[in-house]
Amino acid sequence: MQFFLWTLALLSILGAAFFCYRADRSRSVPLPWLTAGLRALLVALVWALLLSPTIHIRKNETEQPIILFLQDESASIPAALNGDTAAYQKDAEALLAKLSEKYQVLRQGFGAALHQDSLFRYRDAATDIATALSRVSDAYSGKNVGAIILATDGRYNLGQNPLEQNLEMPAPLYGVCIGDTARPIDLCIPRVYAPRRVAKGAQVAVRADLTASGCKGFQARVRIHEGSSVIGSSSVSIPSDRFDQSVPFSIRAGSPGLHHYVLQVDPAPGEKNTANNRRDFFIEVLEQRKRILIAAAAPHPDIAALRAALEATDAYTITVKMGLPEDLSGYDVVILQGIPESGIPALKDKPVWEIMTQGEAAPQSRVASLRPAVGKDEYAVFNPAFNAFSVPPGLNPVFEKLPPLRVAPFQASPVAGAEVLFQSRNEGTPLWLVKSGRPSAALLMGEGLWRWRLYEFRYFQNHAVVDECIRQTVALLAANTNENPLTVSQPKFLWSEGEPIRFDAYLLNEAAEQMNTPDVSITITDSAGHRKEFDFDKQGAAYRLDIGPWPAGTYAWQAHTDFEGKHYTAEGFFVVSGLPLEAMESGADYALLYGLSKKYGGHVVLRQQMASLYDSIVANKDIRPVILSRESSVPLVDWKWYFFLILLVAAAEWLLRKYWLAQ
Repeated sequence: MQFFLWTLALLSILGAAFFCYRADRSRSVPLPWLTAGLRALLVALVWALLLSPTIHIRKNETEQPIILFLQDESASIPAALNGDTAAYQKDAEALLAKLSEKYQVLRQGFGAALHQDSLFRYRDAATDIATALSRVSDAYSGKNVGAIILATDGRYNLGQNPLEQNLEMPAPLYGVCIGDTARPIDLCIPRVYAPRRVAKGAQVAVRADLTASGCKGFQARVRIHEGSSVIGSSSVSIPSDRFDQSVPFSIRAGSPGLHHYVLQVDPAPGEKNTANNRRDFFIEVLEQRKRILIAAAAPHPDIAALRAALEATDAYTITVKMGLPEDLSGYDVVILQGIPESGIPALKDKPVWEIMTQGEAAPQSRVASLRPAVGKDEYAVFNPAFNAFSVPPGLNPVFEKLPPLRVAPFQASPVAGAEVLFQSRNEGTPLWLVKSGRPSAALLMGEGLWRWRLYEFRYFQNHAVVDECIRQTVALLAANTNENPLTVSQPKFLWSEGEPIRFDAYLLNEAAEQMNTPDVSITITDSAGHRKEFDFDKQGAAYRLDIGPWPAGTYAWQAHTDFEGKHYTAEGFFVVSGLPLEAMESGADYALLYGLSKKYGGHVVLRQQMASLYDSIVANKDIRPVILSRESSVPLVDWKWYFFLILLVAAAEWLLRKYWLAQ
């Protein structure tokens, strides 16, 4: 069809020129070929507008390589520079200015997060090198990045070890070592391991990691305090200048409630940084352990994953059975693995978590209506609208690495009051759902929890996120067996100064349905007795409150609401630590930078040799411009001059003919 139209256009152009030439020649026009040519051009311009209304234009552009400068903006950098931050900034600016003459230079700072503004201010309270590199890898993948310059002291206190990441870095990584590797005299408790919830009267195992530098021969005394009482102590002999050891303790859980403990080690002679000699931690003591039954249709590795996650806290007593026993009166929560909930009268008043398997018969669920579908593997992503409970920090980076869930051949549609915790990445269908109530319920649409735990350990060396999602789901089910319909929780009890503090709450009506009709308020009291009152915001069927950062100290809170003529309260407390994470370690870690540069094909220079990076980058022949070919389509109707051209040609032909015929 297109060939026919272009042929017709060519014939009409030639025909118009021929007939015009013959007519003007018979009229004795002096230059008939000129008027015929103008007529042919006019017809050609009109046909071009009709047959090719869009013009394709190709442009070639030269794109210079990107040099990405990543500056550690944490509060430890001024000390690493011995306070001479102005000289360092001057050297860095000189290097970047020189590189800007040949390359595109982009600057970004990082601490707890990656940011582009306000470099060389060093205000971040924490350092997460792994997340910064991961964000760079994702953001600049496929772009012409010539080099990445990482300027840091190598100390990180958030995220995973950057050397254990397997990133597709877009360019070689060059390190700038800031600080001194000589470590001062320092005793530090970097981590404390303790269960978050235990049963009343349980013997609780607590483990403290103790590190020391320059303390050879010192006899360290480590103590656990609760209030003014010392409830445990241990002596540790430090035989060398570089020392680390785990110190175990065993304490007994006392009265029910939230208990605040302090682990402290005596300072060594000559130690200047004593802020890291203390660690606060909290343990919630429950009246009794909740009894959890895991009933499975057949042996499955997910059962071991569930058991391992729940047994990490003393809050639960776990029983595993093949098949569902007739008597369920001894259990607070029932987890069904491959056993349909429908049609079992004993489960009517029990909180139930149903985990579906491939061979399961058509079930009926309290959480969702189910219809047959194609069973397939689905990658899970967090649903940001979920607010039934607080999810663990760092959830999204973990789930980006996890394998798919093997989904049963059903598709779920949430019932009223149900919330979706995880949904499929591609289709957005629900995969993990919960519903508060009396009884409450949960539903997992497939199997593969054991693979999730394995992959999280592979990439992050722990099971913290997957296990916490399991525990939080069971905690929601178990919590709704309580008499108090008002529940208030926090993601953690210990906050850092400058960190925004958040509360979550939900309220159940007589039908055990989650709702937020009445207002809920909270009163926060500091150690001096000063009080502040806040109102919760209503979100979905729950409540949420962000009170922002608070000064260091210990705070008690009481939430309260009036509902259907009754007054309900919930109590607790939290601590804001004045110890910044950056104070937990001293000195620089050059080994990390050397390892990263070796892994990603660059090299490392000392801060005093920063200017030499220019020669190294220029000498790298792999860092070169690329030519980008860009094609754009421009409609002829957008070119106003085109219509003026048609008008000009038509007017010229008409005026010439009129002029010559008038002679």
